[in-house]
Amino acid sequence: MMFKRGVISLLFGIIIMSFSANAQSGKTVQGMLRDSASRIIAGASVELITNNDTLRTGSSIAGIFTFENVKSDQFTIRINSLGFESLQKDFTIPANQAKTVLPSIILKGIDNLIEEVVVSGVITIQVKGDTLEYSTKDLKLRDDALAEDALKKLEGVEVDKDGNVTAQGEEVKRVRINGKDFFGGDVKTATQNLPANIIDKIQIIDDYGDMANLTGNKTGDTEKVLNITIDPKYNQGHMSTLRFGYGTEDRYQATGMWMGMKEGSQISVLGNLNNINAPLFDFSTTGGGARQMRGGGGRGGVGGINNSTGLTNTGSIGVNFRHDFNDKLTVYGSYSYGRDDQDIISSSHSVYQYEIPEIIDDEATTNNITGNHRFESNIEWKPSETDFIKLTPQFGFSNSSTSSFTSYDKMRNGVSWNLEENAYDSKTSSPRYGISGLYNKRLSANGRNLFFNFNFNSSATESDVERIVENTLLDTTNSNLPPEEVYRRTWNELRNKSWNGGASVSYLEPISKYGKLEFSYDYNVNTYDNNNFQEAFNADESPLTDPDYNFDYQYDYSFSTHRFGSSFSFNNDKIKYSVGASVQPSILEGTIFGNSVNNEIHRTAFNFIPIARFEYKFSRQSNISVNYSGQATEPSVTQIQPFTDYSNPNFPISGNPDLNAEFVHSLRLNFRKSDFQTGNTFFAFARATSTENKIATVNHRTSDDIGNLIQETGYRNADGAFSVSSFYNYSKSWKEKTYSLSFNGGASYNNNVSFISSDDLDNKDNPEENLAKNWVLNQGINFRYNPSTKFELNPGVRYTFNNTYNTLYATTTNVTTWTPSINGNLNLSETWIFGADVSKSFNSGFGGQTSNVNPLIINAFLEKKFLKDNRGSFRLAAFDMLNQQTNISRTVQNNITTDSQTNRLARYFMLTFTYRFQKFALGDLAPQQGGPGQGGPGGGMRPPGM
Repeated sequence: MMFKRGVISLLFGIIIMSFSANAQSGKTVQGMLRDSASRIIAGASVELITNNDTLRTGSSIAGIFTFENVKSDQFTIRINSLGFESLQKDFTIPANQAKTVLPSIILKGIDNLIEEVVVSGVITIQVKGDTLEYSTKDLKLRDDALAEDALKKLEGVEVDKDGNVTAQGEEVKRVRINGKDFFGGDVKTATQNLPANIIDKIQIIDDYGDMANLTGNKTGDTEKVLNITIDPKYNQGHMSTLRFGYGTEDRYQATGMWMGMKEGSQISVLGNLNNINAPLFDFSTTGGGARQMRGGGGRGGVGGINNSTGLTNTGSIGVNFRHDFNDKLTVYGSYSYGRDDQDIISSSHSVYQYEIPEIIDDEATTNNITGNHRFESNIEWKPSETDFIKLTPQFGFSNSSTSSFTSYDKMRNGVSWNLEENAYDSKTSSPRYGISGLYNKRLSANGRNLFFNFNFNSSATESDVERIVENTLLDTTNSNLPPEEVYRRTWNELRNKSWNGGASVSYLEPISKYGKLEFSYDYNVNTYDNNNFQEAFNADESPLTDPDYNFDYQYDYSFSTHRFGSSFSFNNDKIKYSVGASVQPSILEGTIFGNSVNNEIHRTAFNFIPIARFEYKFSRQSNISVNYSGQATEPSVTQIQPFTDYSNPNFPISGNPDLNAEFVHSLRLNFRKSDFQTGNTFFAFARATSTENKIATVNHRTSDDIGNLIQETGYRNADGAFSVSSFYNYSKSWKEKTYSLSFNGGASYNNNVSFISSDDLDNKDNPEENLAKNWVLNQGINFRYNPSTKFELNPGVRYTFNNTYNTLYATTTNVTTWTPSINGNLNLSETWIFGADVSKSFNSGFGGQTSNVNPLIINAFLEKKFLKDNRGSFRLAAFDMLNQQTNISRTVQNNITTDSQTNRLARYFMLTFTYRFQKFALGDLAPQQGGPGQGGPGGGMRPPGM
């Protein structure tokens, strides 16, 4: 409570001081920028310079710039914009006039620069520091294209079959529309529903958070963010899409979207009901808030289902809103609800590397039913030109039930000796809530700045689990068995609560024209309150007295950090860099008791963290950046518990209350270069991490009375864990992107540290170190022939190689996958469209039932447009025509290599009817051929599989 009162008092104290500092008001100056052809110029840098002050702003999408609180009647306007000569001009305005509109200012273009970066009069891509900005105007898109279809045509951006977006080799984690989170930042909700024809620009941003966006000082890790800018002419009007479909295997789809916009307001309503694995929302995504949260507190309670596997019945509805009350106050947010009912059939082949390897094959059927609520809101208030306040409340609730049945076949030396059946039922509910906020105060025009933020988040999980385990021995010589080894039923109740809170303050002081000093402080705390109760029964429902399966534990602990830092940053037209250091003391403390266990935890640590970032701009379209970051992470609940958890009797988990927090050092390099005169673009990144006090697993092999393999997992701190990864993309286009060729790929190496022991070697107290050295290489080649919006053809091939070497037993596994593919579409006439998507996978190196899985997937559709302006359409689509769809993967974890196969949505045919309508202030538009959603696979307003 003292912490929360202190945060609130500090926030309001700063706000009150800021108001007193801005009591004096000034004049308003407004102007417009045009080129020599009278076209507006957006995104220009504009400065208003007086004898005492310098104000800075940018020209809007309409080419307009505005300065508030101008104190002087005489000033100089200085303008810089890519592709135009710099301009500086003096002005004198009437002394008694509150608002002055300047005559339009004309900028002169730089001829050779414009020829370099402009294709058909459109700047196709710009490199702006940590942002890549693409124009959609030169993309040859069908009228029915979605944002997702536009993304597929951007250099360095990939969209997979399930709609996941990667940019420059990294997953895009969040989406914004006009700079604001859309449905909490849910990427697929935007990319699979937003029509491409209303998009002006697409930005891929390496986002450092709100603090960096407001102050310009960039430290810590980045998050890939997609920002979609709507063309201003579509800011007045509305659009809607309705779709109904029914197919073989009783497949159905009913979806709807309505989006209304007027100047300063936007509202979107989405609904979805289907059984074709097409979810509308990703509930694992939560809004960014006003403070980047760290640690486990406040992150719980977010549930979701992976709809790329199994068969899922889903129903969803949501609303997103934004309203600008005036130029000072904006409110935006969303509410989403979804319910998924998923059935999964899976099999796996696991090899446990010991002196005598153990092989376990399993087959499982699982049903998951999950319901999710998510509400997020953002309030942004700019009481003056120098003050900015943001508050972000969030709420979520999820409940789920899971039922599964798994059969195991356990083998040694190629001989089956034990069959096990495992039935599992659980019910879980998880509420969460939180609030974050920030305040930024610009103390002077030359960069003096004060920034403050805070967050508080709370979550809870209540879970009830029933598990029944039955063993059947194929070796009948061990017939005198205790009953618990043949049948065991356990009932487990888990009650977890956690909260996360923190606050930070930053002060920037300019010391030269290009240099600033920053002083910062950050406080963060995660607390956990957990109760774990379990009881066990025999087949006749009598109590099973073994204490391993009957326990009642309570464990409460917290992890807090204080970070004090200072740095110097330099920023001119060519070079940006920051150097400095921070120190971070931390405390891990708590109590754990139950079943004769009573432990006190109290450990401290001290970390020295360098601050280092460097960026060099070779030209307007080429730069390189290097960034270092460091982060401490506390042990999880299961890792720190001082007892053995037998909830899963074959895989018990023993925590270690003596664990220290681990610390990860991360170094990242980015290079970007674009040459539009030759049509070449190149992006590359490399990242390396090294972990001190890595929380490594200790796998101990033992056997129960019937010889069952029991793999007990423990934990200890270890050094030597590191990873290196890289990615590149090179693209070349000709004849205004009629022909495009791209090469992309990368390599990653992970040095995973673990420890292994077994009863056979009697070395549990002195386990042997095992290094799992994992190499992953991938390469893709793609060609696009796109002469017009009526025809497109995309052949390509991708290769992946995965190698793992375990040092302890000198074993090596290799997996390779080749995937050639081709997709395209063709207008047979003005109202008939044909499209197809074909891919073939060639897999080698997988084990078990996945060893001969090489599916050939063929999807196709035929579509007919009709009604006025082609607003209606019928589409007949065939999915997985050869019925070979499946999902295989390999995971390597310490001494375990697992090859898995799960079912996916297989062959079906569907006839859908779609009706679309768009009406904007510029008049009725010819609707999108297929409307929002006749795109590729996945969810939202598009049918899957294409």
